[in-house]
Formats: sequence, C-alpha cells, structure tokens
Amino acid sequence: MELGQRLRQARLDAGLSQRELCGEQITRNMLSQIENGTAQPSMETLTYLARKLGKPVSFFLDDQPPSPNQELMEQARAAFSAENYGQTLSLLTQYVPDDPVFDWEYYLLEAQSCIELAAIAIQKNHSAHAAQLLERAARAGEKTPYYNEATRRQRLLLLCNVSNDTVSLPPDDEALLVRASVSISEGNFDRALQYLDAAEDKSSSKWNFLRGKALVAQERFSEAVSHLKNAEEDHPDECTAMLEQSYREMEDYKNAYFYACKLRAKEGKSPR
Repeated sequence: MELGQRLRQARLDAGLSQRELCGEQITRNMLSQIENGTAQPSMETLTYLARKLGKPVSFFLDDQPPSPNQELMEQARAAFSAENYGQTLSLLTQYVPDDPVFDWEYYLLEAQSCIELAAIAIQKNHSAHAAQLLERAARAGEKTPYYNEATRRQRLLLLCNVSNDTVSLPPDDEALLVRASVSISEGNFDRALQYLDAAEDKSSSKWNFLRGKALVAQERFSEAVSHLKNAEEDHPDECTAMLEQSYREMEDYKNAYFYACKLRAKEGKSPR
C-alpha cells in the first residue's frame, strides 16, 4: 500500500474529514494530492499528519528502504532496559540523524538516559555534571512528542535538587508549594518557579497565587495576570494589589483603575 493510501485509510479510521486533519498546517488541496499519490509530503508535513492521526511516521513509510539506525536502536533499547544508561548514550553517539523512523525514539532515549544519570550524579554529589545532563535532557525532550509530563516533572524535581544539594527531593505537591513559598520569601524567584514547575497539580489556587507572586517580583506582569486572577477568590487582598500593579505596568489603565477601586473600597476610601 502506498503512502497516500495509508494516509487516507488512517484518516478514515480516525473518523476525520480532510478539513479536520489539515487544520492550519496544510491545505485541503495538498492533502487530497498526497492521498491520491500525485504529491509527496515534506517530512515536516508527514510528521504533523502522523501526530494528528496518532501514528508513528514509520507507519506511512513501511515501503521505504530500511533505516540505517535499525540495529543501533535495538542495541540502545536493550542497554536502556538493562539500566545501563551510560552505554545507551554511548551507543546513541553513532546515530545518523534526520531519520523519520527513529528520530522521536532517539531523542526520548537520550532524554531519559540523561535524567537517570543525573539522578545518580546527584547521589554522588556531582552537581555540575548533573546540571549538564539535565540541560541535555531538556534539549532532547523538546525534539520529541514522546517526552511526556511525567518525564518532564522527573527532570524538574532533579533540577530543584541540583540547586541545593542539602535539600532532599520534595515528596509531593504540598512540599513543593511550601518550598516555593519559602524561596519567594528569600527572594529566590527562579528557584520558586522551578519548584512550581515540578508540581503535578497546576490548577490549585495556591499554586496560581505563588506563581503569580513570583512572576510579579520578576516584573513579568503579563504572565502573572492569568495566575493572579485564578487565585483572586482565595487570596483577594494580595491578588488585587498585584493585579492593579501588573495592569498599571502593562499600561492597561482601564483594568488598573478597576483594581485600584477595589483596593480603595477595601480600605474604606473612595478612588482618587
């Protein structure tokens, strides 16, 4: 079965119309040409279509020549499964990039191996090496959709630990919020944001309040506003003051005046 036929069948199996599959990435005319075999998609377009259809790119390329990375990736998978993360990274140095079959898996293995090695480095008090590994994990994670929230959170938790080796890993969201609050009181806003990024639940009022507070302290007012508004009901006094400040700094004087009035009302005064 040719690529276009596979693509059309996958779209029909997913219950998507051509318009729904195209989104804003490609035109319906181009998709129709690809499905009819009169045009070949770029790798960027094929990657987009595969992601929308929940298929690996390799699903559409089975009729293509075998990947030069096939044997290497099998060895890397085996090394990772055996928890030999150093060997996994060593094997991956031989990888030939821009491979539509294995690129996503390659970057995921690189990211996860770096995270595991960073955890080991932290246990040995090798903070500088751990920080380098975690930075490499972040770069690899950006290149694969397989880098999920759980893996990202694991990296962030380790990054918090790298910032201060005397502090053990926070066991849960409550501990992360406490540490974020302490970091804000100490003026360490970058570290507070790291703790907040590592939290699993990012919908709570307290999480939004602390994040808004840290962002205001960094003068990142436009980012802070949505978080402060989400926390306004449970933290009315501080959020109102910070929202008035944020809108004023953003030169949104209409909203700044609105929150200034709320502040004056709380103080039992009329707005100026």
